[in-house]
Formats: sequence, C-alpha cells, structure tokens
Amino acid sequence: MKQLTLILLLATATLVGQNTFTLTSSDLGGQATKNQEFGGFGCTGKNESPQLSWKNAPAETKSFAITMYDPDAPTGSGWWHWLVFDIPTNISSIPTNAGNVSLNLLPKEVVQSITDYGTRGYGGPCPPQGHGFHQYIITVYALNKETLKLNSKTNPAVVGYYLNSSALAKASIVAYYKRDK
Repeated sequence: MKQLTLILLLATATLVGQNTFTLTSSDLGGQATKNQEFGGFGCTGKNESPQLSWKNAPAETKSFAITMYDPDAPTGSGWWHWLVFDIPTNISSIPTNAGNVSLNLLPKEVVQSITDYGTRGYGGPCPPQGHGFHQYIITVYALNKETLKLNSKTNPAVVGYYLNSSALAKASIVAYYKRDK
C-alpha cells in the first residue's frame, strides 16, 4: 500500500508540474556568459539577449511581457536590464538577440522600453568589478491585458508597476554573473 501511495504522489506531482507556466532558454543556463554580458560600462561582452521559450500560460492570457532584473546592483533599488511588453499570445518564444532593437526580430507591436542603462532593448550583465556574483532574474509575465498602453520611453519602475498589476502568472529563470577582472 505504501508503494502504491508513493507512486500516486509522484505521478500527481509530475502531472501538476507539467501544467505550470514555465520559462526555458536554449542558450542560457545557470550562469550568464560573455555572449549575454553588456558591451559598455567597462564590460566587453556581445550583449546578446538569450533565446527564451514559455509554455502553459493561463487560458485567459491576453499578452506577455519579459523583464530582466538584477536585485544585487549597488543602487539601493536594483537594476533593470530589459523590459519587453505587449507581446501577442500567438508568440511563445523569442530568438537569441531579440533584445537588439535594430534587428527587428520581434513584431512591430512589441515594445522594448528603456532600461537603467538609459537605452531601449536588452542591456546585459555588467556588475562592478570585485562585487561578486549578481543574480539576473529573467521573468515572463502572462498578462490580463492585450496592451499596457505604455511606450518605449516609459521608465522601468512604471513598467514594473503595470506588469505586476496585470499579471496572471509569472515564470522565471535565474542566472548568475561575476565580472572578470
């Protein structure tokens, strides 16, 4: 009887886990690389945003958004590296380097607003030298609105407020990065 109960518990956990809103990446694991690292502020990376895919969004989802945030930045308020919103529900993945706004890899209606670097699109990790590992939390949001009615000049705090007030579900990947000397 104990074995049957254990098997049922494992099967239930597996089935439940398969239906949760999930974010994955084919080119970003537990640590960011020089490919994702920012190209500026003393960093010499390629500044390529990672490929991202998501699945099992709530049925009532009307759009998606993506953010990348570093809570370890020595600013007192963290650092916003990427804010993308108004992603239509027929999209469930974005390619590597979609955060480069000049490449136009995302549909026209998708907005990439300014980051804490003061630029639009993806701005990769670039922690201060000697500051150790920083967390980079990449989150996809399933939203209850088709559009946030914000634009590419909207600051990160305002975008964050609208995302959190419209979120039906969130899924995240955490990667770490430490700047080499």
